[in-house]
Amino acid sequence: MLNEKVILVTGGTGSFGHQFVSYVLDNYEPKKIIIYSRDEYKQFIMQNEYKNHPQFKKLRFFIGDVRDKDRLYRAFDGVDYVIHAAALKQVPACEYNPMEAVKTNINGAMNIVDAALDCGVKRVVALSTDKAVNPVNLYGGTKLVSDKLFISANAYAGEKDVNFSVVRYGNVAGSRGSVIPFFRNIIENGGTSLPITDYRMTRFWISLEEGVQLVIKALTEAQGGETFISKIPSFKITDLAQAMLPGCDMPEVGIREGEKLHEVMVTREDSMTTYEYDKHYIIYPHYSWWNEDKIAPGGKKVEHGFEYSSGTNKEWLSVEELRKLLKCVGEH
Repeated sequence: MLNEKVILVTGGTGSFGHQFVSYVLDNYEPKKIIIYSRDEYKQFIMQNEYKNHPQFKKLRFFIGDVRDKDRLYRAFDGVDYVIHAAALKQVPACEYNPMEAVKTNINGAMNIVDAALDCGVKRVVALSTDKAVNPVNLYGGTKLVSDKLFISANAYAGEKDVNFSVVRYGNVAGSRGSVIPFFRNIIENGGTSLPITDYRMTRFWISLEEGVQLVIKALTEAQGGETFISKIPSFKITDLAQAMLPGCDMPEVGIREGEKLHEVMVTREDSMTTYEYDKHYIIYPHYSWWNEDKIAPGGKKVEHGFEYSSGTNKEWLSVEELRKLLKCVGEH
């Protein structure tokens, strides 16, 4: 699927970009991978990390912002596949700088769509987040709009050989700003108490590699307009704390503004067009331009009112299982 293809990753110097590039270089023979991002220092660091890789010469580093439509048109020239990972993601930063979040997460998405349609791109996969589902903060609101833009972009494709799809998952284990590095910092500084915002809180567990594999699945199977969601286990935040520091005190400090008790990937409203597969769910579009013949075989339509939430998930990680998984988790 990716052999001899030109692939561009927006926000390519981020944690997902690193994992995606590494996975593709180790498992495929791409024609070229373009790393498109704003920070020249991160690009310099990434270049050094891969300089000894046998396929290093296939990497290209483009300085650019998704807000800059002209630069995107230049970067997209000759590109087959686009992975859109660039976004302003920090919830407090987006709340304090709302117009900047809109410019990157919404206007940037519009620019990606236009450039892909006009430059002959074949596939676009956009990374989403659980926070786009029933959003309670600005970041989630901008990602909801972004998701809608990419799904509806398929209506503008006409006879062009291009499709747009979305992959959705929550916080990656160990990602910057998430609970694992927060707890680790307390422990490394001699702390014996791990604060819990709410004892009822749950989250999904997904690794970076699992996120990359979901993107590969979307690239391979999408017909245009689907939202792909992995089946992954849940865990309780209190169990995570005990896995990281057995016997620790766990004072309940109260939920933070814009935070949810549980991560939701499929809403009850989405259940009308959601199909369950062996290892994932797909939410199909509910628009007049969508043809049900495009539904992937092997799936079963979920029951009306179904919700995929970390709080009601069928698969759960125990304290011991979390402890084993934590050994493989670095900070991204």
